Amino acid sequence: MLLERERKLVAEYGRMLLMEGLTKGKAGNLSVIDRARRLVAVKPSAVEYLEIVPEDVAVLDLEGKQVEGPWKPSSETPMHLALYRERPDIGAVIHTHSPYSTTFACLEREIPPVHYLIAVAGTHVPCVPYAAFGTEALAESAARGIGCGKAVLLAHHGLVTVGADLAEAFSVAQAVEFVAEIAWRVSCVGVPQGMTPGQIEDALRRMSHYGRSALAGEDGA
Repeated sequence: MLLERERKLVAEYGRMLLMEGLTKGKAGNLSVIDRARRLVAVKPSAVEYLEIVPEDVAVLDLEGKQVEGPWKPSSETPMHLALYRERPDIGAVIHTHSPYSTTFACLEREIPPVHYLIAVAGTHVPCVPYAAFGTEALAESAARGIGCGKAVLLAHHGLVTVGADLAEAFSVAQAVEFVAEIAWRVSCVGVPQGMTPGQIEDALRRMSHYGRSALAGEDGA
């Protein structure tokens, strides 16, 4: 079976998205790339996360040709492939309809830096204009809009996160949803006060070393 490890990860992290409340039903999608073989493992279209086994996961080349798997790949496959082509550092892509992030997407507003965990994704989470799902227009917009960050909102649609692997892309999705929820709650009380550029840069620096040394002494769980 081609990309056996990657297909197992797609099935595993798909269930985690569901259990963490980052998506519902069959919505959302995820993928992981084998750069050496230039092949991508992508969630199958319209298959329940709890039912997906590794053999169900579609395998495609970077041009979008399916080379293995019984089901069609996600309708958002063009977006995944565009991100892989645009950013050689990306090893995995996750797209969710997580509620608080999607609230900001439906407002066509970026997620502001109200909490230092925004640094997991970058200085902020931008929002790109609406484009119909599954289209090349959406794919190109997401690939351009994410810039050098690790997350981008799709207007009236949802959230996209990226990482070196699925573990990182998943962690980014969790952190962004947390910051989006905090920003929404703060806005119910008053005007959110964003962190200063200096504070954000400091958070970015600190988060770049987070978890890499038992003696780092950084804040966080």
